[in-house]
Amino acid sequence: MADDRRAQGRAMRRKLMGEAYADKLDSSVYKHPIMEKFAAYTQEAVFGTLWTRPGLDLKTRALICVISDAAQGRTPELKLHLRFARNHGWSEDELSEALLHLAGYVGAPLVRESLLTAIETFEEMAAE
Repeated sequence: MADDRRAQGRAMRRKLMGEAYADKLDSSVYKHPIMEKFAAYTQEAVFGTLWTRPGLDLKTRALICVISDAAQGRTPELKLHLRFARNHGWSEDELSEALLHLAGYVGAPLVRESLLTAIETFEEMAAE
């Protein structure tokens, strides 16, 4: 069962981030044995369980992750989840507006950093 969930998670992860970006991460970040263990865990528990649950579409799940990352100042994860959100139908304008909306709730410094991260991510995606 865990192997099935991991296989589902691996496929979901590639669907969310795109084949080329998944290959890039797999050949760099997740090549180290310690990070291979982390990848195995997240493929099963996060992508194979959470992202495959019924009840919300992938577009909504991606926006939830963007907002959560921005509110916590989790820049590396925000870059990844902005990519997921763009790949699943959110426009740059919609995402920047969602981030701007957070300013009154989590503060301008976190939102500023998130918007700078969004610009960087959008530029990277445009160059790919």
